[in-house]
Amino acid sequence: MITFPCAKINLGLNIVARRPDGYHELQTVFYPIPLTDALEVKLMSDEFPTPVDCDLKVSGDAVACNEQDNLVVKAYQLLARDFEMPRVHAHLYKRIPSQAGLGGGSSDGAYMIRLLDERFRLNMGNAEMERYAAQLGADCPFFITAEPAYGTGIGEILEPAGGPRDNLNGYYIAIVKPDIAVSTREAFSRITPRMPEKNCRDIALQPIDTWRGQLTNDFEAPIFAQHPLLADIKQRLYDLGACYAQMSGSGSALYGIFKQEPTAIAGQFRDMFTFTCQL
Repeated sequence: MITFPCAKINLGLNIVARRPDGYHELQTVFYPIPLTDALEVKLMSDEFPTPVDCDLKVSGDAVACNEQDNLVVKAYQLLARDFEMPRVHAHLYKRIPSQAGLGGGSSDGAYMIRLLDERFRLNMGNAEMERYAAQLGADCPFFITAEPAYGTGIGEILEPAGGPRDNLNGYYIAIVKPDIAVSTREAFSRITPRMPEKNCRDIALQPIDTWRGQLTNDFEAPIFAQHPLLADIKQRLYDLGACYAQMSGSGSALYGIFKQEPTAIAGQFRDMFTFTCQL
């Protein structure tokens, strides 16, 4: 059985408070985009010579972690504690770049929960799968349904946010990811929490032409100061005609939203990962 974990972008990302446990409260709109990995699971023969119950192989773009530490394997192990699970082979083909703020690893883990639930008829509903996904990471629950959602708490409290989909219908998105890795922990260490003047969920319901200057990502200022190339990419997206551009999450990918297909993206950002599609 095969599934296709999708990436996400953040439409606004505001860090509003620091919690006593050291985590941060945030406000954001998670939005799925059709940039995907591929994840396949097959039953493992009893005679297959491996000491692990979930044998993962990763191909495509490199992932900087041991395969047994991948969230795909952790998702299997999480469910195996509560359900009778056969041994499986898993193959993950990576296309979503890592350390980009696009949620690729989180999506892989959440989609593994979805795939195992369907393949082995575990009969979990979305709410139960989201509870398991939250144990893998704060933004993992979003990928259980992968529908536009307003996220609060540390990102795990989700409310439907259908308005942005209507707003973005027919527009194009371009993703640009340079060869820069951003540490999420370091990014949070440079943030001073504050409540935004206007909630990102409300701004995302406005016409896109009003987003610039209102829909903000609090990580941009400290990360742009450390990596000026990211600020340059954002400006170049505007120069190419983007209605709106922003860094996604705390990673180094930037996206631009265009009314017309931005055909010059790949040529303008040579030696960088680029992806363009219609929303």
